[in-house]
Amino acid sequence: MNINGIQKLTLLDYPGHLSCTIFSAGCNMRCPFCHNAPLVISENVPAAMTKDELFAFLLRRRGILDGVVFTGGEPLLQQGIADTMRRVHDMGFLVKLDTNGSFPERLSALYDMGLVDYTAMDIKNSPEKYALASGAPVNIEKIRRSVDLIMSRSPDYEFRTTAVHELHTPDDFDRIGRFIRGAKQYFVQQFTDSGNLVGGERFTSPTRAEMQAYLDAAAPYVVSASLRGVKDEG
Repeated sequence: MNINGIQKLTLLDYPGHLSCTIFSAGCNMRCPFCHNAPLVISENVPAAMTKDELFAFLLRRRGILDGVVFTGGEPLLQQGIADTMRRVHDMGFLVKLDTNGSFPERLSALYDMGLVDYTAMDIKNSPEKYALASGAPVNIEKIRRSVDLIMSRSPDYEFRTTAVHELHTPDDFDRIGRFIRGAKQYFVQQFTDSGNLVGGERFTSPTRAEMQAYLDAAAPYVVSASLRGVKDEG
């Protein structure tokens, strides 16, 4: 697989664990609010390191890092990701996967091999408005299958939605809640404009009151629902 970026130390990406995060380029979606355009719209991003360099880095971090996060882009587009995950696991690290849920067959294969300890899946919008938020045609049944797979097979997991003022309403979050009904953990995270968005449109962050309304709409359907990354207004 391609390693197009690495954050060598983070307390944020893998809940409860000190980890590093591996970024890979390429994505099948074009979410207009995505904050990391270079990794999404091009697969010709220079490599940050080779796999051998990654494994050498991790060898030096044994006893310091708990886990490794695979993110993108969409990491399940990467050939050889299972082999890389297996090597990471064999070195004693936990593995977290960030995915958009487009490839349930590949996700299932990773679970069959016992290679994923924590899965984080982005839920872009209500099923009826998924293409609006994903910026590309989406097979909603594959998204639904990934939700079911994660809830039934991932050792630990979360679902999360990046809330954008122009793209989401409380009714959308009611429908999202129904879509992931019974999920153990769901986060509504506030959009922040990085200045490097995929679509080039102008989007704004929801207010704290809007974020709370989104959360209140989804919360009745899931075991735990929380806000993430909400900044004070002004």
